[in-house]
Amino acid sequence: MAYDKIIVVRARLDNRIRYALNEAKTQRLENGHVLQTAINCQLDTAFRDMQETKRRWDKENRPAQGYHIIHSFSPGEVTPEQAHRLSVEFAERLLQGRFEAVVATHIDHGHIHAHIVFNSVSCVDGKMYRDNFKAYFGDIRGLSNELSRENNLSVIEPNGKAKHYAEWNAEKNGKPTVRGLIRQDIDAALADAFTRQSFFEALQKRGYTVKRGANVTHTAVKPPGSDRFVRLDSLGNGYTEADIRERLNRSRTEPEKPEPMTAAPLYNPRGRYKVKRRSPAYGKKQKLSGLRRLYLHYLYLLSPPRPRRRPPPFPVRAEVRKLDQYKRQFALLQKYRINNESQLSMLADALQADIDSLVISRRELYRRQRRGEDVSAEIKKISLTLRPIRRELKCCQQIAESIPHLQEHIRLDRQAEVQAEREKSKPKERRHDLWK
Repeated sequence: MAYDKIIVVRARLDNRIRYALNEAKTQRLENGHVLQTAINCQLDTAFRDMQETKRRWDKENRPAQGYHIIHSFSPGEVTPEQAHRLSVEFAERLLQGRFEAVVATHIDHGHIHAHIVFNSVSCVDGKMYRDNFKAYFGDIRGLSNELSRENNLSVIEPNGKAKHYAEWNAEKNGKPTVRGLIRQDIDAALADAFTRQSFFEALQKRGYTVKRGANVTHTAVKPPGSDRFVRLDSLGNGYTEADIRERLNRSRTEPEKPEPMTAAPLYNPRGRYKVKRRSPAYGKKQKLSGLRRLYLHYLYLLSPPRPRRRPPPFPVRAEVRKLDQYKRQFALLQKYRINNESQLSMLADALQADIDSLVISRRELYRRQRRGEDVSAEIKKISLTLRPIRRELKCCQQIAESIPHLQEHIRLDRQAEVQAEREKSKPKERRHDLWK
């Protein structure tokens, strides 16, 4: 069985090649050769060859400099020689002679694995390698399983439908996903409905667009603020059209359960953001205004002190995934007491001026280093100083981009609150119309 992991190399491709060709991690064969192979280039000049290809096709400044595949085998299934032969064959089939690559098999761990580092630019036609879901599941995993079957090795069978990395990472960290929020809204709509028609009407009241009808093969919904439809049968068990029909049938036949006294939380972020409200100098309560007040209000929407009986609008709930990012932005506003966009722009200009000054100083140190002076400690000190300043400048840019976004979400929340008050004042009616 071979397991594959692909990594995009965005900087220091030479370090990746050097790590892969580390002879201390490979084994020397009886003929004196190590488990290293070069494809369309030479082992000792692989990095220079790849850079020359980029220069030839004028693609030196592309974000992806190369790709690094780790091709691992189960312990005891193959010998080092077999693993290297299969890894070279895998690389040749994958790249089809269009990219420079190096293949090195490492045996310094409990499982044998090969490192395949290849150029992002084709040496044949100058086209870029496309790294996407189709390339991974169709080419990389497909070829890996095909080679394993041909050589009587075990194969990793897919278990369920593949997920996008953002969705998988959000679920792993306990953060809400778009599909999870859609499931919550479907559950709430089902609680208010008795028929299929009233179910879809309840979704539309929540801002959803529903695509269904005689000419629609798969019923789909589009949440408010999104530009893509999501099929019901892609939401998992309990949310297909047949499952929803069954749940509606049960709601009409089973006795009603008493409503709980308190609403269950829709999400459980790691912790509510707390802000120190008293000034240490005067012991008085701070009055936040402008951008700081805007951010504090938005953080309250994303992480309320207690479960709210009325959930925030869908676009706001989807932003809980960025809660940590908004906390960092609010902390920057608090640090420099920024209340308006003019002050934010002045801070950004000051940070940029500091960066320019440090870069000029470091450039002079680089010139002295090329003349033979030992100034590495000064260069390192400036580089370490630059990092937090650049992070703060990037944070300023993110705040400027987020301001209209936050204002719109707060407007949607207030609008939903007014709508909820109107619905609350209406007399309740229960519909018992037939299933349509």
